[in-house]
Amino acid sequence: MRGDAPAAELARLNVFVYGTLKRGQRNHERFCGNLASVQEAIVRGRLYELPYGFPGLVVPEADMLAAGTTDYLADTETGHNKKVGPLEKPLGPTVRGELLTFDDPEKRLQALDDLEGFRLGEKSLYERVLIPLTLSETGAAIPAWTYVVEEPSSGLYLPNGYWPAP
Repeated sequence: MRGDAPAAELARLNVFVYGTLKRGQRNHERFCGNLASVQEAIVRGRLYELPYGFPGLVVPEADMLAAGTTDYLADTETGHNKKVGPLEKPLGPTVRGELLTFDDPEKRLQALDDLEGFRLGEKSLYERVLIPLTLSETGAAIPAWTYVVEEPSSGLYLPNGYWPAP
């Protein structure tokens, strides 16, 4: 644990969402109740509408700061210990979504991993990775967990970086 951070801060989990977990989308109420905060954010990457009716995010390998594990508290600690700077220009394609902050990392990450089908060591559609994001309102850069896919062989690229496509 970091000696200079309050225990409450260490217990907070940051997750970047870009699809069905965003406010107003079908999985938000069920999986994202009791949020500590929600903020608009952007990440570097490409967004696809997958054939299954939900999106998939592809991020540059260089932006992957850590891979998710089943030690949820350690993953939360990793998220707090990574330092990131603002996204460098040229940004390339970006994706707009929301930074959700939770106070119950162990319970929440397990539920989100189950929803996204992330199984450590098994073939999964999504992988959970730690990436840098930029808060839209303040421009602050912080690390957050998100779910990414490999470059899809089918699906519709969303060049505006937003799902559902307007």
